[in-house]
Amino acid sequence: MVDLKNKVALITGGGRDIGGEISKKLASIGVKVCYNYFDSDEKGDATLKSIKDNGGEALMVRGDLTKQKDVDQLVKSCIDAYGKKIDFLVNVTGGLVGRKTMEEMDEKFWDFLITLNLKTVFMVTKATLPYMSSGGAIVNFSSQAARDGGGPGAIAYATAKGGVLTFTRGLAKELGPKGIRVNAVSPGMIATTFHDTFTKPEVREKVAGSTPLRREGKANEVADLVVYLCSGESSFITGASIEINGGTYFI
Repeated sequence: MVDLKNKVALITGGGRDIGGEISKKLASIGVKVCYNYFDSDEKGDATLKSIKDNGGEALMVRGDLTKQKDVDQLVKSCIDAYGKKIDFLVNVTGGLVGRKTMEEMDEKFWDFLITLNLKTVFMVTKATLPYMSSGGAIVNFSSQAARDGGGPGAIAYATAKGGVLTFTRGLAKELGPKGIRVNAVSPGMIATTFHDTFTKPEVREKVAGSTPLRREGKANEVADLVVYLCSGESSFITGASIEINGGTYFI
């Protein structure tokens, strides 16, 4: 098992689903975890309880990461709790919000989706970098939608996630000489609240059935990939987007 004892990780959207599994997995191997949540109090509390019940160390911070003051408070809470260093940053925060075609979409909706899925990555990364040094790792969350344009009504979401891929590559070049690696994870159909809310059961069944592995992915499988990208086991990987979709999309 990878040992990252006494490292510090900041995880946005770390209270539930994929983010929650990442928080729990990192804490289980000795990482001090500071995770953000916004509108999932019950699940955020459950994640914290699970970590502590299993002997891990974690801090939960509520905040709306589309607001600079909440971003600053998240980073401050993390360094106040665990010292002025952050070894790993995992940018999970994002969401589809709603499915809207170009005809249905207005400028306000477009701007919010871009802010939620792309600008938050920029804001949190910029606030975190002063506390990250050589050996650090950043893992951003893109999506299969960035590759294939997304499903019906997901143009804004897919566009933002495509931006995350480009941001990841550019930042990898910028931070590589400092010894900091930057990668992206691009999930396909993973069994989460996201698809419970925005994807019809018959569509999920069809997608899972057409996947070479004949199933949806699991949040803990994505968490395992993130742990690998944070660890020294992936020390020569940077600027990459790792597709985790059961074979539904190849690059």
